[in-house]
Amino acid sequence: MSLLCAGDRVALVSPAGPALASRITAGAEVLRSWGLEVTAPVVRPWSLPYLAGSDEARAAEFVAAWCSDVAAVFSVRGGYGCLRMTDLVPWKDLPPRVFVGSSDVTVLHTELNAVGQSTVFGPMPGTSDFVDDPLAQARLREVLFTGTRSWTAGTPVVAGTARGVLTGGNAALLAASIGGPRWAPPVPGAIALLEDIGEEPYRLDRILTQLLRAGWFEPVSGIVLGSWTDCGDVSAVLADRLSGLGVPILGDFGFGHCAGSWSLPLGVTAELDASAARLTLL
Repeated sequence: MSLLCAGDRVALVSPAGPALASRITAGAEVLRSWGLEVTAPVVRPWSLPYLAGSDEARAAEFVAAWCSDVAAVFSVRGGYGCLRMTDLVPWKDLPPRVFVGSSDVTVLHTELNAVGQSTVFGPMPGTSDFVDDPLAQARLREVLFTGTRSWTAGTPVVAGTARGVLTGGNAALLAASIGGPRWAPPVPGAIALLEDIGEEPYRLDRILTQLLRAGWFEPVSGIVLGSWTDCGDVSAVLADRLSGLGVPILGDFGFGHCAGSWSLPLGVTAELDASAARLTLL
């Protein structure tokens, strides 16, 4: 993944739900304080208030921003909607860019990683997880500008080591993508990153069962679990659904919908040492 530097131009896009204009402004100001030149998205009214415009408008904004003279593209927020526009984007034709997003944006990470583009799963500038969290801001900036290579955090769940390409993101969106026209399980040996928000234990059980039955976990050599905010106590569900896979698992790693979230690259090769609670890029 290319690194950013002061003076780079970056674009903000709204591929999912609408962000508050005040938060977009605040997030853009943080990025400008890093020395970046920022182009903000157009705020569009739409008949479905949970979408930041029609599928065609959101896809067109995404492609236009990506193909402009920018070093990076940031999604301003998640919510819902990315899954509706994936068929409208010419993924193989997109030039290399740095891309940042999380939550619902998981489906865009999957599409980009599938055509060989690495991405960053991190907090988005139109959300409180970024605007109101200086630690999460600092951790994203470090990944983008200096290239963080190793993270030590979390609690070992299943001991062991694994080496493979980092993949995954929001568990519900990974399950929702099953059966799509370009859907495929992770590459052999992949290390899966999983997190979610607002899913009660039985719903998380359903999500993980969907992924298991679809064969999504079959190529996976290791798992890193992030935050499960507003999901209740999901420890028993995670153990029941995942511990039998026979791969190393590191829990409570601190990425996703949580304070001070780590920003983690996807589509790059890393080594997981669950016993030492460490993830290292190779």
